[in-house]
Amino acid sequence: MPRPKPVIYGLYSWTPDYGFRYIHPANRRSFEWLEPLGKVFEKIDETDDWILLRYDEQQFKVSGELFKELYDKPPFSFGDLVEETSPEDGRTAHRGLISDVYWDEATSTATFQMVEKKRKVKRVFEAEELRFA
Repeated sequence: MPRPKPVIYGLYSWTPDYGFRYIHPANRRSFEWLEPLGKVFEKIDETDDWILLRYDEQQFKVSGELFKELYDKPPFSFGDLVEETSPEDGRTAHRGLISDVYWDEATSTATFQMVEKKRKVKRVFEAEELRFA
């Protein structure tokens, strides 16, 4: 049985100023709404013409020209069940699924947002503030 492909993480630094030739016509509107700058994608497949990127539960076909692979793998990814390590006094720890992964190119670090009880937690967490639940 073939082994599954390893997940490749990367950035897709596209803005509407680049034009839409980089985005598959079926994905243009939803990709624009996602505002991809600074978000970490999983590259899950590629063909001669397009690469397939995943962000949370969405998939997008895009040109491979703007994809930049990250060699430092984020410690958490979409759908991972995590909990806050040190909640404020008197408050229970946030516990939920990773829904957003952001990348700071200046520091080469990821930050994370989670969904808790079907609602997105407004706070963005540093990696050291979370652990697998």
